[in-house]
Amino acid sequence: MAFSHFENNSNHQPLSEINIIPLVDVMLVLLILFIITAPLFTHHAIKIDVPQASTQEIPEEPNKIVLAIDEKGGLFWNDETIDDKELIERFRKTAQKKPLPELHLRADKKTQYQRLAEIMSAAQNAGMTRLGFITQPDNN
Repeated sequence: MAFSHFENNSNHQPLSEINIIPLVDVMLVLLILFIITAPLFTHHAIKIDVPQASTQEIPEEPNKIVLAIDEKGGLFWNDETIDDKELIERFRKTAQKKPLPELHLRADKKTQYQRLAEIMSAAQNAGMTRLGFITQPDNN
């Protein structure tokens, strides 16, 4: 819409120029709004725990020691025959290793429970904390 002078002019022609002042006002208001609100969007970041890369060596699987006990109470440390005194000494040496090896007991069906309890007690007293049993499934 064009404006003209208020004088009594016989020449009542509209102005041919476009008035851009309202457009500039709107653009400045929008610019100020974007400047104010833009920092608000950057403060709401999601925190994620990203795994860290390391150059450390991957620890090896702990050694597994298989202690077999036959029906008479005989001991076999990884298929090597040993006696009770040597068993206690090996428990002490093994308990000092890092990482601590796992002790797997494989006993005959006819082995007395008392013998198993003595061996487990000796292993615990020496400091062996990782103990497991090896069994075989029934073929029935």
